[in-house]
Amino acid sequence: MAPRARMESFGLTDIGRQREINEDQFLIADLTKSAAIRQSSMSLDETTTRRPPKNGKSAGQLLVVADGMGGHAAGEIASAIVTKTLTQAILEATVDEIPLHDLPEEQLIEQLQEALQRCQAAIIAESKAVPERRGMGTTLTMAFVVGMRVYVIHVGDSRCYLLRKSELEQVTTDHTIAQQLVESGKLAPEEARDSHWSHLLVNALGGSEDILAPEIHWADLEPGDTLLLCTDGLTQHLTDEEILEILDDEKTIEKACRRLVESANAGGGSDNITAVLARFDAPS
Repeated sequence: MAPRARMESFGLTDIGRQREINEDQFLIADLTKSAAIRQSSMSLDETTTRRPPKNGKSAGQLLVVADGMGGHAAGEIASAIVTKTLTQAILEATVDEIPLHDLPEEQLIEQLQEALQRCQAAIIAESKAVPERRGMGTTLTMAFVVGMRVYVIHVGDSRCYLLRKSELEQVTTDHTIAQQLVESGKLAPEEARDSHWSHLLVNALGGSEDILAPEIHWADLEPGDTLLLCTDGLTQHLTDEEILEILDDEKTIEKACRRLVESANAGGGSDNITAVLARFDAPS
């Protein structure tokens, strides 16, 4: 198994200034035979623990953000179901006969995709079981870190960014009609954020029983790299340049995370706001 990256992390979620319910969820965990939760917006259950990994050994590190949607608080339930289901699926994969982190890369990606399909099935089952929750859905952006390599799986308009040497790259693509219009040349990129089309998703968990098209990325991390996972409540009010300025200015990721959320609220706080930051150093 590849040496584990040393990860400093912090996550924060906020209801914002205009919503009555926070439908966002986040999770930061080290994976062993149990998920050693560093931080989460959810209550813990019997599948999780706050105990640190024994002897510092970890099968990987998991970062998740999810932004739920649906009436009667169904969005809050959808994002919680997906976050817990995903964690459990990956946790089970790490303790199989061949642990997830020891699989060839192609098989590892297949396992992550299967975990996402399991999330889809859980959302659909809940929608059918409770009529008031029909149409519930959620975005999902997750980063699974093995050694100094990261695998990102993404559905919806939450985002993953990579900060490297003061350059900020948006790793994921927004699965919105606005982004489709940008790609077709019918909308200028700078107009996309303020377009009413930016709120209309074309890809989400729970959106369809048959269609789920996750976006998958993988890359090698370098010492000093920072990952930001966030919901659109943050990016509706902060440009990439403003995000970069905050990440460069603040010395600790906790201060950076809190400032990101505070700045999005100062900009209007029109939606729930969630940010998860992780900074990586060379393996010990």
